[in-house]
Amino acid sequence: MKHFYFITIFPENILIPIRCSITGRAEKKNITSYTAVDPRTFTNDLHRTIDDKPYGGGPGMVMKAEPISKAIESLNLPTDTEIILTDPVAPLFTQEDAKDLSTKKHITFICGHYEGIDERIRDTYATRVYSIGDYILTGGELPALVMADSIIRLIPGVLGSQESLDIDSYSQQHLSYPQYTRPEVWNGMEIPEVLKSGHHKNIEAWRKNQSLLRTKKYRPHLFNKMINTDPLI
Repeated sequence: MKHFYFITIFPENILIPIRCSITGRAEKKNITSYTAVDPRTFTNDLHRTIDDKPYGGGPGMVMKAEPISKAIESLNLPTDTEIILTDPVAPLFTQEDAKDLSTKKHITFICGHYEGIDERIRDTYATRVYSIGDYILTGGELPALVMADSIIRLIPGVLGSQESLDIDSYSQQHLSYPQYTRPEVWNGMEIPEVLKSGHHKNIEAWRKNQSLLRTKKYRPHLFNKMINTDPLI
């Protein structure tokens, strides 16, 4: 079983969505488990304060180290736990990271808020730090869920079809080709003739071409990388 832990001041923002759909079924099948711990539980003042003004001045508030540290320590995590801090000041999370993390048994996410978390938490606990994009969110719960979802779906037994994983966008470092289903004509638009031909070699060639065109248009850096590594493109 793979264990996912979340340090968050909004446990319901994690546990409700992650227990829906495929990730929820994974827990019911005892493939995964999900635990959320609120740092406010480990405060002693009347207002359960988990933030304070930044040293050196500046706007906003910073999450304090002590409540987060106590929340992490309360889990009695094994030494091989990957502890991931969600932070816009970090490398971008990729499909390769998801694949690597899907092999780990224990993963903990620290979800920040406000102007961030006291840097000493990053220095003391984080084994990895990731951002999911070049934009700012109100908190770390959504990035944690995005990363957890991408990791969980790669765990054996979670998805019904290995073939679905094999043709995913990014699984082969390029974007997926367009997909169609019935009806054959919808809103005046017909599906491409090649997909109705039954000629598997032509269909495969069309799909590969569409995949390359999409990658070139939407992810030119991936397309350029493919050109440099595959002489047949």
